[in-house]
Amino acid sequence: MADHRKLPPYAPDLNPVEGVWAHLKKSLANLAPHTIEALAPLVKNRLRSIQRRPEILDGFIAGTGLTLESP
Repeated sequence: MADHRKLPPYAPDLNPVEGVWAHLKKSLANLAPHTIEALAPLVKNRLRSIQRRPEILDGFIAGTGLTLESP
């Protein structure tokens, strides 16, 4: 039987996706696309870049203090 733990309803510090979005926003900070059509390929490119670097993704998980393994 799996050990399930309840998380608070809103806990951004426990959500690794928050780290992904912060990293993405920081990487786009100095760009100034004028349209959504110009922004979309930049975002896709940056997300692919993150996806190809598992150590970054591991860092987002580690930053939460949580683990992927069962206790």
